[in-house]
Amino acid sequence: MNDAYGLPQPIPYQGSKRQLAPAILRYFPTNIARLVEPFAGSAAISIAAAACGLAECFWINDAHAPLIDLWREITSRPNELSAAYARLWKEQADHEREFFDQVRSRFNKTPSPDLFLYLLARCVKAAVRYNSNGEFNNTPDNRRKGARPSEMQRRILSTSRLLKSATRLTSWNYKKVLSDCMPDDLVYMDPPYQGVCGQRDQRYLPRFEHDEFCDELDKLNARGILFVVSYDGRTGSKTFGEPLPVSLGLKHLEIRAGRSTQATLLGRSEVTYESLYLSPALVEALPRRARRIERQLAFWQES
Repeated sequence: MNDAYGLPQPIPYQGSKRQLAPAILRYFPTNIARLVEPFAGSAAISIAAAACGLAECFWINDAHAPLIDLWREITSRPNELSAAYARLWKEQADHEREFFDQVRSRFNKTPSPDLFLYLLARCVKAAVRYNSNGEFNNTPDNRRKGARPSEMQRRILSTSRLLKSATRLTSWNYKKVLSDCMPDDLVYMDPPYQGVCGQRDQRYLPRFEHDEFCDELDKLNARGILFVVSYDGRTGSKTFGEPLPVSLGLKHLEIRAGRSTQATLLGRSEVTYESLYLSPALVEALPRRARRIERQLAFWQES
């Protein structure tokens, strides 16, 4: 899976920001000492920033421990992970539906990274879903067999080259990550999406609370930490999620995410916009450099 600029995306993941990365990176400063993603998921923003040479190092965190285990394999053992995925992909031939169930059962007993990668490559909407017993319970998309092994290997190796030498990986609560951030960090946050995932995102067993999150942003402001937040949004006049409060002093922008598939199915032509919030410290430090980011990404596409 690649984005419009051909950047590698080894982890299929619902809600990934890979298509919006160029628009988001326009608001990043130059020479970031460390880019921190407390809700990393597929870490699309870190991958794009690494491809542009925007940051010296990265901190990828996600409360979902199996996801961080998968990231460790991608960055540290890309050849072994690629080979394990290839074996699974080939073993599914002619009985893909039954094989998915077998892999899911094995993962729920022993959550190894190769099994998780296979499940994400095959499941409906690449969505991480668990039942009340903590068992992965998403079903396969029978139209998809997952990326071919050669293509998956290319994505994994490309991502490993970008991130392996300068990336810290943790599976902490986001509050602990934010408390450890330093003044020269840039923090990009894409927390569980309000209004789409509902009140409880199954990836994050520690419940995510809007008011608590706002308190954490207030603390970052008080420390002068630079941060960017992807949060609420709208399709047409319908809004998703509760906006961040004006009292935080954030710069609110809207990024065009594209035409709404759901509205199109209902015969309407509506565009979805996602909100982006910039911290006061970032707005003060931000130079006018959007075109430079576009040129860097275009260079990556051509190389």
